[in-house]
Parts: sequence; C-alpha cells; structure tokens
Amino acid sequence: MQTLKAEVVAISPLTEFVHKVILKPQQPVTFEAGQYMQLVLGEKDKRAFSIASRPSQCDAIELHIGASGADSYAMQSLEHLRSAHTTGQLVDIEAGLGISQLRLQCERPIILLAGGTGFSYAKSMADHLAEIKCDRPVLFYWGVKEESALYAHTEMQTWADSHKNFEFIPVVENPSANWQGHTGYVHKAVMQDIVSLAPYDIYMAGRFDMIGIVRDDFITHGAIRENMYADAFAFIK
Repeated sequence: MQTLKAEVVAISPLTEFVHKVILKPQQPVTFEAGQYMQLVLGEKDKRAFSIASRPSQCDAIELHIGASGADSYAMQSLEHLRSAHTTGQLVDIEAGLGISQLRLQCERPIILLAGGTGFSYAKSMADHLAEIKCDRPVLFYWGVKEESALYAHTEMQTWADSHKNFEFIPVVENPSANWQGHTGYVHKAVMQDIVSLAPYDIYMAGRFDMIGIVRDDFITHGAIRENMYADAFAFIK
C-alpha cells in the first residue's frame, strides 16, 4: 500500500449519478489491475473506490463514483473531492489495496463481471489485458438497470472489436422496447451463455448483496471457488 497526496485534476459527469474523477498523485502510484484505493477523510474515515485506470498510468488515478443522496457514503466523498478541486488542496489517498487483482500466471479464460459502477474494477483489468496483448479469451459482462447507465458502452465495444479474443456483453435489467442485447440479471446472462463455468477465472464487482448471490449461483453452475475473485468476499458469508 502507498500513502500519497494527490491533486484533484478533474471531476466530470458520466451519467446523472456517476462521476469520473481524475487524481494526480504527487509521486508515481503503484497498483495492480483490479486493486482499489481509499480516500482518507479522517484517521478513522477511509472510503474505498475501485481504480478504473490501468497500472501503467502511474501518474494519474481514474475513479468512477456513483453518488446519490446528500448523506450517502459516496456523495460525501464526492463533495470532499469537489471542495479540494475548487480550493486547490491536495487529498490524502491510500492506493494498491485489495486481494482480487488480476492473476496473469495461468492460461484459463477470463470472465469480468460488473454490476453498475463495479465497472471501474473490471475496466482496469480489461484495459491492462489489452495493453499487454493477452491472448486468453476475455468475456466482459456489464450489468445495469437502465440503458442510460451504460456510459462506457462505445468505449468497451471498441475494446472488444480491437481484439479477436475479447467480447463485451452489456446486460440491461429494465430494457426499453428498442434494446436488442441481453436482459435481466447480469450473472443470469453469464449462465445462459456458458454451459459450465469450471474452466474460467472469474472477477466480480458490484453490491455486496449481489456478489453473494452471484458467487453461490456460479458455484452451482460449475465455477471453482478458488478461481473466483471479489473483494466483497471478505465481508460476506
């Protein structure tokens, strides 16, 4: 883990409720694809956010913060960042946290599964896999409630189109009449597409209650627990 001070370079909306934040650390940041950072608001108040940027981007950290409700965990963090951006103050961060980072020492195909802004966790790994020219099959499933929440749809489709072994599968829970892709719960789409999950390394991010259900359903569908990765596992039974 690195403890750093960082400048808040930019805050911009991705959707009505999701904002992209760019931080510039005072020294190069070191982390692995799939790790997270903590925004330090106080000695005992540290807010965790997945890092959306890839590890080679050591001079910048990209976050996707989904925030609604004035007193919410994420909104308080966003307001802290906005205040620092306005005043030019530096923020304190801790980077390189988590145990669910990308494993590159095997040849199994990969499933990246993200619910909502869990997308940022999977994006870091997807971009890193492209950068190192990984030839393992990679399936990126991103589940959202409404189509408008697919703020990086074009970007990830370009990612998939540029690599013959990569595939991007967006899944919309409440689709419009014009939606032609997968619908329903994102992990159900995975199980519909894949007969058995036994051969796969699976990386997951989303709400804790969602991840618990996904883990159990995937194991029933053949997934091997030791090949499933989510930092949420440390907080759920």
